[in-house]
Amino acid sequence: MISFAIIAGGIVLIALGIITLNLAAKVSQSGVQNSLDNQTSQSGSMFVKAWGSKGSDEGQFLEPAGVSLDSSGNVYVSDFSNNRIQKFTSNGTFITKWGSSGSGEGQFNGPTGVAVDSAGNVYVADMSNYRIQKFTSDGKFITEWKNPDIRNGEFYGAVGVAVDSSGNVYVSDFVNNQIQKFTNNGTFITKWGSSGSGEGQFDRPENVAVDSSGNVYVGDTSNNRIQVFRQDDRIR
Repeated sequence: MISFAIIAGGIVLIALGIITLNLAAKVSQSGVQNSLDNQTSQSGSMFVKAWGSKGSDEGQFLEPAGVSLDSSGNVYVSDFSNNRIQKFTSNGTFITKWGSSGSGEGQFNGPTGVAVDSAGNVYVADMSNYRIQKFTSDGKFITEWKNPDIRNGEFYGAVGVAVDSSGNVYVSDFVNNQIQKFTNNGTFITKWGSSGSGEGQFDRPENVAVDSSGNVYVGDTSNNRIQVFRQDDRIR
């Protein structure tokens, strides 16, 4: 999985979820820099910074799967195989980390998507624990919503998570082929999607994002497309 977040000023942070790379890259919005050979791409992108290496120490990663930013520019990375979240300054200076392997509060089993709301609360898609966990900005557990099922508010593989300007939380439910929408405390609001390749259907949706107008963008992985929805859940 490759996840990205956009900083004010057109800077893009990319979590390259490939174990042989194991880094978080920061590049200009005009394109993606090739961090393997440190060359500027033909589209004119300019490499800014990269940090990380393979490992489990502070600032190292084992498959960084998701990345998000708070209003102060701090960077949160879901460190998939290390089962933790790491927090950095925008220049890659390590701040803190939390999490370990398990199913208890504040533990993870394959954290993927991560999102931050306007109050600085951090939401993590804890994929193989079939739940969303909510934390303070320094990693203190607040709440969770979970259970493996297809019923409202339950997941089979919560992979992507995003927050809109009103604080509503969107979750890509990978195996159930649907998007679910919640309040910021986990109260179910609505859902849409089913298995298939038609409009509004999904085949393994992973990443989800929301723009300033409330449009919802979904990476419909195995259908090889992006779908865009309005707040009323209709496709644009």
